[in-house]
Amino acid sequence: MDVRIERDSMGEIEVSAERLWGAQTERSRRNFPIGVGIETMPAEIVRAFGILKKAAARVNYALLPEKMTEEKCAAILSAADEIISGRLDGEFPLVVWQTGSGTQTNMNVNEVIARRGGEMADIPNLLHPNDDVNMSQSSNDTFPTALHIAAALAVEDKLLPAAEALIGTLRWLEDEYADAVKSGRTHLQDAVPITFGQEVSGWRASLERDCVQLRAALPGLFELALGGTAVGTGLNAPKGFDIAAAAEIARLTGKPFVTAPNKFHALTSLDGIVFAHGAIKALAADMMKLANDVRWLASGPRCGLGELTIPANEPGSSIMPGKVNPTQCEQVTMVAVQVMGNDAAIGFAASQGNFELNVFLPVTAYNFLQSARLLAESIASFDERCMSGLRANRDKMRENLHRSLMLVTALSPRIGYENAAKVAKKAYAEDLSLRDACLALGFLTAAEFDDAFHPEEMV
Repeated sequence: MDVRIERDSMGEIEVSAERLWGAQTERSRRNFPIGVGIETMPAEIVRAFGILKKAAARVNYALLPEKMTEEKCAAILSAADEIISGRLDGEFPLVVWQTGSGTQTNMNVNEVIARRGGEMADIPNLLHPNDDVNMSQSSNDTFPTALHIAAALAVEDKLLPAAEALIGTLRWLEDEYADAVKSGRTHLQDAVPITFGQEVSGWRASLERDCVQLRAALPGLFELALGGTAVGTGLNAPKGFDIAAAAEIARLTGKPFVTAPNKFHALTSLDGIVFAHGAIKALAADMMKLANDVRWLASGPRCGLGELTIPANEPGSSIMPGKVNPTQCEQVTMVAVQVMGNDAAIGFAASQGNFELNVFLPVTAYNFLQSARLLAESIASFDERCMSGLRANRDKMRENLHRSLMLVTALSPRIGYENAAKVAKKAYAEDLSLRDACLALGFLTAAEFDDAFHPEEMV
């Protein structure tokens, strides 16, 4: 392998001649062989760094033109654009399990931009990773900024659209089956009737509430730490850099990013991330409930409830021919479990801010972005491959409804709670219909029973 010699404050180190990164990235790559190739820094973080480096260069050019020349600024912008587009993804090999401030990933971005920017300008030493690309910045304010940018984009551009599309499908099902009366169930036992449309409305309202909560979390994510530099004081950043940089990031992303009003808080607290992930967890919990309801209602096809028919996407067994399983429901429940686990990790990480910095940033970023990405993709798949093709089995719903002993509730106003309970118990013990049991006990005449007993009107 051809190598070149790179230098940093610790001395010289060999780097593959094919790579754009420099000495600090190479040291991290060698010193943290943990989850290599699997648990690398999320691509969303790298792209967010590209956005903030581009914004910082423009603001530095406006505020410090004697240092950030037009030539340097243009080179940084060109290289940052390649990072944002994903063209340089192979140049970011560092794992999540590195320094807790994410310093090495910040330097990885700085080194790649410096080298690539110099190549594009055809001036190899035009940019210095620290002096130019990292001008007016610190890892301590750039990583929290990249985290907030990536988190806000993931929630608003991926997770919310997926949830809202599923809500649209549920709204269609709700209308389609507004008149499909079925047995309700509480405690996994038969209960009084409900329409399938009403049941679906509960699912829909849950997801709508989750979306409200996700949107309520966005303002906290839109606050950026950039400009606080090392400890929140803004040392080595020109006056007004924080406000201008946030405004530029807002312009680049089309999102209402603003500078955090208190940088000491922004560098050490992850409360905005915790709050936002709590909303993600709430959505995951409701998706778990929805998926479980669907697979129970679709259980069978002959020996279960059988009230729903779900799409047959693939064979369900390697030994039982013709078996079809609720696989889309199962992927949703597994993703929900992962999100709940991630929430615990994020909560613990957020509690570990010591003095002026939280040093659990990479693991927080990894878990948050995994949750948002997985849940968005899970919901989209569930919508397309399950809920959009879900159909109610009206005949089975009607059959189960009329076999339910809890329809006896309709008789309580006529014969009282105690007598109605006797009717239900007799019907169950002797395998009778509610009508036959009620008549046998002499509580109502046939005409009186028929006048009182209308399951379809109990919804």
